[in-house]
Amino acid sequence: MGACHGQDAPAHPGPHGYSHDKEAHLKRLRRIEGQIRGLQRMVEEDVYCIDILTQVSAGTKALQSFALQLLQEHLRHCVADAAVKGGDEIDAKVAEATAAVARLLRS
Repeated sequence: MGACHGQDAPAHPGPHGYSHDKEAHLKRLRRIEGQIRGLQRMVEEDVYCIDILTQVSAGTKALQSFALQLLQEHLRHCVADAAVKGGDEIDAKVAEATAAVARLLRS
């Protein structure tokens, strides 16, 4: 089995599609974490509801943007690798990616 795997597969140490940009991804997630902490502070400080909702929207968009970038890297790396191998593996990777997109659309 390759580095890209489903939830039921045993963990694989990598490299994963996002590995080449891991530090940039971590930096981005830390920035999003800071936005969430900012929301907590806003509630603690009794900030106006609409101002908090504006920041919730910004945090949600940041997470969605991160998710789309990760999905793009998954398609480029894992799905493309499976396409080269062919057979059942490509069908499984396409189904896995489709399910991930469906989850993102529901969120």
